Amino acid sequence: MPNSNVLIIESNGTRADIITSAMQFMGFFPQRWDASLPIDSITHEWRAVYIGGIEDEALCEQLLASLEVPADQLLVLVGSDSPQLERLTKIGSPYAAQIEVLDFPLRYERLAEAVRRAPTVRVSSNPAPLRLVGSSLAMGRVNALIRQVSPFDSSVLVLGESGTGKEMVARAIHDCSPRRDKPFVAINCGAIPAELLESELFGHEKGAFTGAISTRKGRFEMAEGGTLFLDEIGDMSLPMQVKLLRVLQERMYERVGSNRTQRCDVRIIAATHRNLEVSTSEGRFREDLYYRLSVFPLEMPPLRERLEDMPELIAEFNQRLQRRGLQSVRFSGSALQALRQHTWPGNVRELSNLVERLAILYPNGEVRASDLPEKYRGVQPIDETGGSVVRAMLDGQAKPATTQHRSLMDTDVLLPEGGVDLKDHLADIEVGLIRQALDITDGVVAHAAKLLRMQRTTLVEKLRKYGLQAACRGNDASPENSGTAVA
Repeated sequence: MPNSNVLIIESNGTRADIITSAMQFMGFFPQRWDASLPIDSITHEWRAVYIGGIEDEALCEQLLASLEVPADQLLVLVGSDSPQLERLTKIGSPYAAQIEVLDFPLRYERLAEAVRRAPTVRVSSNPAPLRLVGSSLAMGRVNALIRQVSPFDSSVLVLGESGTGKEMVARAIHDCSPRRDKPFVAINCGAIPAELLESELFGHEKGAFTGAISTRKGRFEMAEGGTLFLDEIGDMSLPMQVKLLRVLQERMYERVGSNRTQRCDVRIIAATHRNLEVSTSEGRFREDLYYRLSVFPLEMPPLRERLEDMPELIAEFNQRLQRRGLQSVRFSGSALQALRQHTWPGNVRELSNLVERLAILYPNGEVRASDLPEKYRGVQPIDETGGSVVRAMLDGQAKPATTQHRSLMDTDVLLPEGGVDLKDHLADIEVGLIRQALDITDGVVAHAAKLLRMQRTTLVEKLRKYGLQAACRGNDASPENSGTAVA
């Protein structure tokens, strides 16, 4: 049986049972104090203590000291009628700022709130530095909740749209917890057929079913002492939900084809993009399992609600690409402005894929708004206007300085609310027009220069400046070449 991490000091047997059951439900391993038994603190560091009906002040102080946990790192729950309440909450008490008072009859919501408001517990002298990327207010809340819940073994339910980084949250919780030296095992409950999921979770014995040619460990066994991440838990079948609930309640399971019961010491973190409350009301998800998993719900914000984190996310993705041997890519101000107009249905995962795609297309280069795939360009009135004018010029229907052109530029270009980097913006316009001129002339630089009313050698220099040689035909970009194409 797992070593205890919550000490229950209560002379009232009924109340002790209530507190013990509630803490077990929340994922803790409580131990009721008994004067005849030693306090077990061999492997698990103490996380919390409940103090109820104990009259002896000296004994209470001795028990708190025996936990060997600094006062500011211990969750102290005290019954509202405990003889020790006044002493523990008075000025000068090291526990005064950490006290959470519980009334009876005990309400689960109040106990869960007390745990969430508890001081962050440092579980070792070298806590994991892992932090989710983003300095927005939304991500600040997420990181704070991760730090809050990590030291405890409470079950966590991570909610959010697909691609928001729910598995990253689970890994962050594990890496900041006392279990970080033990395995982190993930399984996608929605990707495995219902008839195979039981074997994947609990393992099977040789010959348990057709194809079971050898004994195999399940994910619970692989994650022993660590964390099991159940992704897309909302897609799990109802029969499997019943079996999972039993394991979470009893902390015991059997391999498929075996009658030998195995105990498990595993922290559960589940995730889903579905609304489980709706699924529960529709009968597609068990209500008791939902409440068992959602001891500590944590919701990941979609990317569209944290757009200010985009530069940090792009920098992080570039670092990952470099570790894989790819080149990084830079985004101009106008490109970032265009990306902020996108709705990002795929969230952070979609942004990661886009950065990798552009890093392959423009290694060590700068991506401007006109370089983005069409659906990410947003509203680019200047480039669109410029393109229509260039094509009109090619067809002999317009001149570069007509009143029509000036009117379009004046009415379609609006200064953004936060202002704009004019140099960068003008460079974007220039790149967009050059690209369009090269497209229209099939990459022939001399013809493109004529359309743009500039010397061919000037255009060649601009092609080099902006890294646009690949848009031209030929292999020589030197101004000495008078040919019809350069690279």
